[in-house]
Amino acid sequence: MSEQYLNRLNWPSLEQQLDQDGCAVIPSLLSHKACDELSALYGQSDPFRTQVIMARHGFGRGEYKYLRYPLPDLVARLRSALYPRLVPIANRWYEHMGLPDRFPDNHTAFLERCHAAGQQRPTPLLLQYGPQDYNCLHQDLYGEHVFPLQVAILLSEPGEDFTGGEFVLTEQRPRMQSRPQVVGLKKGDGLIFAVNQRPVQGTRGFYRVTLRHGVSRLHSGKRHTLGIIFHDAS
Repeated sequence: MSEQYLNRLNWPSLEQQLDQDGCAVIPSLLSHKACDELSALYGQSDPFRTQVIMARHGFGRGEYKYLRYPLPDLVARLRSALYPRLVPIANRWYEHMGLPDRFPDNHTAFLERCHAAGQQRPTPLLLQYGPQDYNCLHQDLYGEHVFPLQVAILLSEPGEDFTGGEFVLTEQRPRMQSRPQVVGLKKGDGLIFAVNQRPVQGTRGFYRVTLRHGVSRLHSGKRHTLGIIFHDAS
């Protein structure tokens, strides 16, 4: 991942996809080498502050680990480089939803806001799934201050490292049944998606829809994912 690559992306097109679907794919955000290096961290203990076994909490099957500060360099660079490119979308969404908060231009200032409110624990995480593992539909909120977009990066190759295990996003519109989406990702692809709610243009103005995300059941192999969440946890 480089600033030059991020600068070359068609951000208006990504923004249009986010407005339309609540998610947008950044192809080849990370190289395969970088994906393998991040996946290899999972077997270590030093980079992480805690481990969660999903089945113990009714979250699904599989496990994940939250990274500790200081974050690995690549994760820290991803977080700080992606945030300012997503801020204009976040602020526009909040305006359309009639929410008063606005987000500062740089990630350091936003983290200062989180930390002042007691949200001081880092939230970037690595997830690991094996055969029959899955992740129930959920939202990554963690406290009062929530940045409305997050990024998941697939670190394993579908069809080679694992089968099954598709990323699933559901959207609940008022007085309608939930709309599901299955998003196809390749190793190194990043997916930007809504954390909680997003605005949708209706005949009488904008209204809010609620999103949840998860992972379908793996059939075989092992799947690793990096999650980049921009707010910290209380």
